[in-house]
Amino acid sequence: MFAKVSLEVRTVHRFWLSFDLGLRGNYEQLYQWLDAAGSQECGDNVATFVMNKTAEQITTELSSILGTNARVYLIGPGKEGRLTGRFVLGRRKKTPPWSGYAVAETEDEEEA
Repeated sequence: MFAKVSLEVRTVHRFWLSFDLGLRGNYEQLYQWLDAAGSQECGDNVATFVMNKTAEQITTELSSILGTNARVYLIGPGKEGRLTGRFVLGRRKKTPPWSGYAVAETEDEEEA
């Protein structure tokens, strides 16, 4: 008598993606992916987009596009809905480029 209706609710989440592909990175395919996702620019090598995929699904897609020679940091909803960020490809540099720029405080010493 009654047709069973399935109301599938798809949750969409906002993500931020920071990427460093180096000089020989596959920018063209990443840019195609970002464009297809409707991404917005957020500064040099940073984009934001809204998607109904999980971070793991996005990581799988980016991994197939970029391989292992890229550094990609993804920020988005984690467990319990809180924002989390992590490198999904590559890893953090041992020494950041700004290391050593801060002026260290020293105590004034009197010489006798």
